[in-house]
Amino acid sequence: MSDTAPLILGIESSCDETGVALVQSHGGPVPRLLSHALYSQIEMHQAYGGVVPELASRDHIRRVLPLTSQVMQEAGKTLKDIDVVAYTRGPGLAGALLVGAGVACALGAALGKPVLGVHHLEGHLLSPFLSADPPEFPFVALLVSGGHTQLMRVDGVGRYEILGETIDDAAGEAFDKSAKLMGLGYPGGPALARLAEQGDGAAFKLPRPLLHSGNLDFSFAGLKTAVLTQAQKISAVRAEPVEAWPVNVLADLAASTQAAIVEVLVKKSLVALEQTGMKRLVVAGGVGANRLLRAQLNAQCQKLKARVHYPELHLCTDNGAMIAMAAAMRLQAG
Repeated sequence: MSDTAPLILGIESSCDETGVALVQSHGGPVPRLLSHALYSQIEMHQAYGGVVPELASRDHIRRVLPLTSQVMQEAGKTLKDIDVVAYTRGPGLAGALLVGAGVACALGAALGKPVLGVHHLEGHLLSPFLSADPPEFPFVALLVSGGHTQLMRVDGVGRYEILGETIDDAAGEAFDKSAKLMGLGYPGGPALARLAEQGDGAAFKLPRPLLHSGNLDFSFAGLKTAVLTQAQKISAVRAEPVEAWPVNVLADLAASTQAAIVEVLVKKSLVALEQTGMKRLVVAGGVGANRLLRAQLNAQCQKLKARVHYPELHLCTDNGAMIAMAAAMRLQAG
């Protein structure tokens, strides 16, 4: 590995996005993103209403090398310039992860360079360092995505303490599955959030699970069941299936669902800040792009005189930049 400004190639292939990026550890406090490319498989999986693992794996095989070439060209670099190859080692779909790991190990072997496996959640956790306003350690992190909901105390790279986590469904899963119940298709979370903008978040009384539990754990499985029960009640009263509901009724249920999820996330995050005495909150993961969540966190943290940091919107979902950044920060931290 070169002594000055190591160049890290990051590959992300854990689910339905193929991401490749180049990050340079230039000696400053935060490594620099040189270029990145991302291919989303959403269109392919829409026909099935969700991710088909075998199709996802095959598509990663098709995309990863062309994306790597694109990233190298945009950065004006060649494969020989790479010092470290990083890849997502998990969690994720086994076949999809194998593609990224296989390509990374093959590149490392061919170039005679070290290969570094990065935990997918650490990639999300450190992704706000890619933003124009990166945070400083220490901070409380709300990691909120389709598969994970956690609150963590972060004192530095590799120095993480879980304060609370979901005991069943993640927040993103609650978004996606509630959207499916409403017939909103795939990907459900963003579709539900868009529809919710037209509705009234107080229209239906939905539970806020574990809101007063006295700890920082989450639970969203019961909320999903409550949405199903409410949808069945509405269909029974109207004598029509969900597909026939007027848009305003569907929007009210979407807005009420979103309001319940966001309230739990916001209040637990504020309690975490108070318990740790910290004045800095970092939000990462796909649900971190939710507008209502951002608006409420910004407003509440302003009252506490605390700062909130997010990844750039286009880097909230899975991407190679977060994997390359996490690897660069680990190397920089020794």
